[in-house]
Amino acid sequence: MPVPRARLGGMPVVHEFDPPERFVAGTVGPPGSRTFYLQARAGNRLVSVTVEKQQVEVLADRMGEVLEQVDPAATGNGDNDPLESPIDAEFRVGTMTLSWDQESQRVVIELFRYEEPEAEELMLLRLPTRQARAFIDRAQRVVSAGRPDCPFCGGPVDPDGHLCVRANGFRRRP
Repeated sequence: MPVPRARLGGMPVVHEFDPPERFVAGTVGPPGSRTFYLQARAGNRLVSVTVEKQQVEVLADRMGEVLEQVDPAATGNGDNDPLESPIDAEFRVGTMTLSWDQESQRVVIELFRYEEPEAEELMLLRLPTRQARAFIDRAQRVVSAGRPDCPFCGGPVDPDGHLCVRANGFRRRP
């Protein structure tokens, strides 16, 4: 099993999972203040990275589009377990890439570190279609578990309501 490569003379740090035993999206904190994570585990190796809610949503949507083309019948086992501890993010994700590897029949995900260009670090995952489908199903549940959307402006509604731009700042209650 590959291990993260230390950066030597400009070499990037790569957290590679081919495939991971577990790859999930999860959150820490209450709705409205949640921090989103992607977490991969293989054996005793556990890597967590911080992402934005929209990144989780886009990744799940695009993976769904890929699966529709290559294996529309793919199903995945549900994973409702919490994120594994410790949840220490290696980095915050900036750029993400998604592709299909025809030879290995796997979805390939690259998650690149957000910080300055010289901080080259990434997480590389290769997922069988069943595992990709399981990730999609869980990611969609995690994203939708947040605050409800305002029916007028689409913005998130806190328990105390929110200032709705469509109502000229009138405070709408859920």
